[in-house]
Amino acid sequence: MPAFYDKIIRMVRLINKDNVDKIANIVYSILRVQELFTHIIEINNPELKPCIYAMWHGNQFSIHGIEDKAHLNVLISNSADGEIITKTVEKWGFKVVRGSSARKGCVSSTMQLMSRLKDGECAAIMVDGPRGPLHTVKGGAIKLAKETGAPIVPMHWYSPQKTFISLPSWDKMTVPFGFCRIINIYGDPIYVNETDDENEVAEKIKASFNDIEKRAPEEYEKARKLKLWRRKK
Repeated sequence: MPAFYDKIIRMVRLINKDNVDKIANIVYSILRVQELFTHIIEINNPELKPCIYAMWHGNQFSIHGIEDKAHLNVLISNSADGEIITKTVEKWGFKVVRGSSARKGCVSSTMQLMSRLKDGECAAIMVDGPRGPLHTVKGGAIKLAKETGAPIVPMHWYSPQKTFISLPSWDKMTVPFGFCRIINIYGDPIYVNETDDENEVAEKIKASFNDIEKRAPEEYEKARKLKLWRRKK
């Protein structure tokens, strides 16, 4: 594991109410340096408002490639390390909704997300988080789509470069380390009716993930030949 990620994990273990801000600033500074070497382009983002961007927990950093951060609400747990993540992503310009797996925390975060989606904003949800099982679509995003009419937009990020690494965590989190060109690739919007079976919708979301993951290498190669990263600069 790269040394600075190991340091981040150690810092998270030392979190208490007295040093949250200090640790958040350190984490943000480290990631801000990496940002200078991270180049992400979007492929087929429908750019709908509102919408629910859905991703695997291991791809959570992919939201950094979404350009309209000011109208994107990120669901983050109420845990101690969630406090660090919250303060960090807010510095990047995202909005945050805090929640938990407990009934009270879950209801509160769902109501907040519903309100913001109905106001025309977007949400980002790790559909197999925060504790897995790995790559199993849970019902949160589906319920939100039913209640608000906002479509679910599956997303995946990909790079063949050696600087795009997978960490030895339960979610196999992928992160850039050093200079890295990445694509964010999006699936077709999935609209959910109130009468739709949630298991069937979950299978449709997973099938979309499988499709965009399969197409990602080809789309990356197209972007490389067209020099899209250079054009974005």
